[in-house]
Amino acid sequence: MGKRYFVTAIHTDSGKTLVSAILTQALGADYWKPIQAGLPADTDAVKALVSDPNVTYHPEAYRLQTPASPHAAANIDGVTIKLHEVSAPKTERPLVIEGAGGILVPLNDHDVVLDLAEHLEAEVILVSNLYLGSINHTLLTAKELQRRKVPVAGIIFNGESNPESERIILHHTGYRQLLHVKQETEVNPELVSQYANTLREALQKL
Repeated sequence: MGKRYFVTAIHTDSGKTLVSAILTQALGADYWKPIQAGLPADTDAVKALVSDPNVTYHPEAYRLQTPASPHAAANIDGVTIKLHEVSAPKTERPLVIEGAGGILVPLNDHDVVLDLAEHLEAEVILVSNLYLGSINHTLLTAKELQRRKVPVAGIIFNGESNPESERIILHHTGYRQLLHVKQETEVNPELVSQYANTLREALQKL
């Protein structure tokens, strides 16, 4: 079994899918989105950005129709997300697992996204996009990860650089910065490959 990385973020639309594509390309990994809520599917977006022809894109455990919190989307679809029924696909390659929203987004009345990461025994990569208020959101996320003793490989910043925000986040979390994805005007496989090369070098030093 290859190593598992769980890509999560400080909130929704933080760049998890782009980071997942970069990570998949960098590691020569397989990709898996366990819970998809709404369309277009993130798996299709990653497929369009990854140029590695050997990647296997594993089917979702739950493919929900409504773009909403997984617990709400599941309720609309008339299903209940059951954590114990979600099993990681078998692969000898590393596995990139993309979460849904932030770590405390509910999956049902009992479980949240972070429970899924722990259930799958995956190491977290935290995506923090830079905006006014992101310091607070990032530090709150990190506090919960640390409280629950969840292993974190590092943090990836996303957006226009804000050196002071980045510095204070790294200072308080103690996390290692793996990459900074800029505010790109166009995202394509060539750009993903460029970022993947940089990320690969950082991961090799872990």
